[in-house]
Amino acid sequence: MRILLAGGGTAGHINPALAIAGYIRKKRPEAEFLFVGNRGGMEQRLVPQAGFDIKSITISGFKRSFSLNSMIENAKTVKRTFTSSHEAKKIISEFKPDICIGTGGYVSGPVIRTAAKMGIPCIIHEQNAYPGVTNKMLAKSVKKVMLAVPDAKKYFEKADIVITGNPVRGEILTADKAASRAELGLDARPLVLSFGGSLGARKINEAVAEFAARSGKDGRYQHIHSYGSYGEWFPQLVKEKGTDIDKCDNLDIRAYIDNMPVCMAAADLVICRAGAITLSEIQAMGKPAILIPSPNVAENHQYHNAMALVNAGAAEIIEESELSGESLMKKADRMLLDPDKLNEISENSRKMAITDANERIYSVVKKTLGLI
Repeated sequence: MRILLAGGGTAGHINPALAIAGYIRKKRPEAEFLFVGNRGGMEQRLVPQAGFDIKSITISGFKRSFSLNSMIENAKTVKRTFTSSHEAKKIISEFKPDICIGTGGYVSGPVIRTAAKMGIPCIIHEQNAYPGVTNKMLAKSVKKVMLAVPDAKKYFEKADIVITGNPVRGEILTADKAASRAELGLDARPLVLSFGGSLGARKINEAVAEFAARSGKDGRYQHIHSYGSYGEWFPQLVKEKGTDIDKCDNLDIRAYIDNMPVCMAAADLVICRAGAITLSEIQAMGKPAILIPSPNVAENHQYHNAMALVNAGAAEIIEESELSGESLMKKADRMLLDPDKLNEISENSRKMAITDANERIYSVVKKTLGLI
């Protein structure tokens, strides 16, 4: 079995592809894999780290501004549309895959489109409630469209659809709350976990700084927060608000959270963005969450991701335009002071979880290849 995977640009497209490949490799150790990524993208680092080979093409998206620079970049994108298809065809011809899997991002467009034209069976996976432009364009060319959430169905009216969920790390599925709290040295007070991504999110950091400063003073909650690589100023901001985090044993403030499965399992409330994979992990653990969608993503897809949970009573939302320390603390206090409501949100979140996504996707691969 020879499998070519195309996806990149963000971890939200790369990690699902890696999870799919990793699971199939366990089931079929003899399978051969090749990833195709965008030249210079983060996939060039993440894919080899996971033990897979990768080839590169050059592709970009269209700018929506009418500035001179945008027009120049759009002209380059038009040219890359043709050259990337040629590059993709060369890679596909050399690798000779039995099946191609696209997980989104600009790079999957020319690869999957070219493979389909060459008669190779293709399937795509959409992680978000509101699908990306690339996957919507590819839907008519592929054998099957795999969706993370039913809310995305309406955007693929004529496609052959199957709901698979998003691949979730095994550590997330097996993490235990009591054991995780013991590992972290926590006491009986509620634990708030907050983060804004590996780079950090300024608005979230600013709001959480006020929250953490209060917690340091009143000791009401335990709080783990990751401020990201662009948030080095966070500890000083908390200090300016009257709290020295180094002197507060209930505050665990870090640049990164390397043990996320443990921290999330231990948490009573999670405050975060609404990236598709993060939400799938929250659902798998049944964690009550306050979601703060990033407004700076394509087609505002994080808002749609968040609303899929909110409409199911599985999370609360604060849009970034309404986010402040006061609004965040008010909502967090209301949730944490109502155990019955918190449990209801937790159960609703867990009901949405699809914990066998990897097996579902593997089943689609086998059916597409006529192996079952």
